[in-house]
Amino acid sequence: MELIQQDPELSAYLAADEVVDHGHPVVRETAAALRARHPDVYAYARAAYVYVRDQIPHSSDTGDPRVTWRASDVLAQGTGICHAKAHALAALLRAESIPTALCYQKFEVLHGLVAIRLPGMDSWHRQDPRGGVPGQEAEFSLEGERLAFLPDPEFNEVDYPVLYSVPHAGVLSAMRAAPDSPELLRILPTDL
Repeated sequence: MELIQQDPELSAYLAADEVVDHGHPVVRETAAALRARHPDVYAYARAAYVYVRDQIPHSSDTGDPRVTWRASDVLAQGTGICHAKAHALAALLRAESIPTALCYQKFEVLHGLVAIRLPGMDSWHRQDPRGGVPGQEAEFSLEGERLAFLPDPEFNEVDYPVLYSVPHAGVLSAMRAAPDSPELLRILPTDL
């Protein structure tokens, strides 16, 4: 699948905002700790991915009712759904000047993941930091995708090719409005 930048400017995929708040002290401290152990850009990207996948549990897997949507809150509270984990990973990568996009797949609800573009590479590589479900493990890869989920067109499931520099408005609206995780899963958009 050919991935399509929504914004033609690569700098848009490095920007900080209210959600991907990579200037926040929690994000900066986490990024600095990872960078100290992994100074190479590839090793850092992989370490950030593994950190979010393995150290930030998916709230549905743990039954955690808290809703996090801002990257710094995801890292500080250590919980979030796939979209929140994607926001956290985007912030950690953008904090180290690695262009990172938000992207989506359609299942029963929208699933969130990221795409990265490492320096010196001219293509994007999708990464899914969701983690946590046996049989649906995802791995960091720049050689073919190793995502948690593969959409099945027979079930009207879709891989969206668009790379967003900011979270999709419908997803973010649901995340902000939900009082708890079960309600969030009920009101998340089912399509873009």
